[in-house]
Amino acid sequence: MLRFLHTRIRVSDMEASIAFYSRLGFMLTRRMTSPMGNCLAYMGIPGSNHELEFCWSSDYTVAVPEDLMHTALSVDDLYAECERLENSGVEVWPVDWRTRFVPGLCEGAIAFVTDPDGYEVELIGSH
Repeated sequence: MLRFLHTRIRVSDMEASIAFYSRLGFMLTRRMTSPMGNCLAYMGIPGSNHELEFCWSSDYTVAVPEDLMHTALSVDDLYAECERLENSGVEVWPVDWRTRFVPGLCEGAIAFVTDPDGYEVELIGSH
């Protein structure tokens, strides 16, 4: 049986990335050093078997081109999630999300946040 386990992204500051994704609801599941000497951290979301693997090494400079890739998360209440994130200091876009989204009625609506290295995270309203 084939299973999708994790996706690796390079990060420039391991602790900043862990803190950012923790604010999104991810939990740190483990840390280790790879056979190549890279520092690794795995973060998952309860109920999901797929993890994000952060990889940091001192000899690699992270430069994420705009709109290269993104991850996507389903959220129960997009308006409430955007408000929670913005109140915790995370910039949410589109910047006019408060007038664009109707509280409690955001099914299919999307918003984005950007992590410390420039990776985009899409938030999709599920109802």
